[in-house]
Amino acid sequence: MLKPTISEDGDLPLLIRHQTLYTYDGGASHAAMLLKLMPRDHDGQKVVRWSVEVNDEPVENFAWNGYGDAEALWVGHGHMDMVKIVASGLVITKDRAGVVTGLPAIQPAIFLRETPLTKADDAIRALVDGQEGEGALALLHALSARVHETVAYRSGTTSAESTAMEALAQRSGVCQDHAHIFISAARAASIPARYVAGYMIANKDAEALHETHGWAEAFVEGLGWVGFDPSNGICVTSAYVRLATGTDAHDAAPIRGSVRAAGEIGIDADVRIAHASPNEAEQVQQQQQ
Repeated sequence: MLKPTISEDGDLPLLIRHQTLYTYDGGASHAAMLLKLMPRDHDGQKVVRWSVEVNDEPVENFAWNGYGDAEALWVGHGHMDMVKIVASGLVITKDRAGVVTGLPAIQPAIFLRETPLTKADDAIRALVDGQEGEGALALLHALSARVHETVAYRSGTTSAESTAMEALAQRSGVCQDHAHIFISAARAASIPARYVAGYMIANKDAEALHETHGWAEAFVEGLGWVGFDPSNGICVTSAYVRLATGTDAHDAAPIRGSVRAAGEIGIDADVRIAHASPNEAEQVQQQQQ
């Protein structure tokens, strides 16, 4: 599994470019894309510069949804051989020991809802059995560690439609599966939990991560939302850029849509993240003032 960069205390400026390319062998006559590609400011991240383009045209009709995330609907008409979506910019993050504050208040109970991808069975409930008396925060830390130890990170063993129950039963999966298992077990313990889609910069010793990353946030009374990455067995750090949330990965997907097309449809996604120098970040901020 790719390990996140662990930075020193302080700000971490990150340059991000996320491109998704859809190709249509037989051409397409209509495409509609719901885009959740606009990160927002909170106490752990500041968006210095960000843009979203579809086929080199800026998308500017973003609005806040019920989860407090920005989303926009892009619709294309006429013959298309491809749709290219590019989100890019500069975000400065800060390590807050996983605690996520500075976002709009949303009723946590919304994220107690079970979904087909996060339905719990006895095996998932067993992950938290006997830990309820330890307190919510201790339970969540133990749960993250247990998922990390129990479910091996292995690409190609699950799909986007795999459920938490299926991934736990086979004891392998990817970040989406780890987050779903964590969320399912937390909800089984009556702790609100939600899926987070975003970006993570890997450390220098790991192969670069060229796709979005998924983790979870759980609500702890008296503390608020706390981010957990069961794939790495840690709370989120300044290596993480929060993009969109939902009840599960499908609900939080950065891009979701439909197309009227003939022939094969190809999808190629590529995420590039790099450290920006403090001088570069300062220059961008000065230009915006």
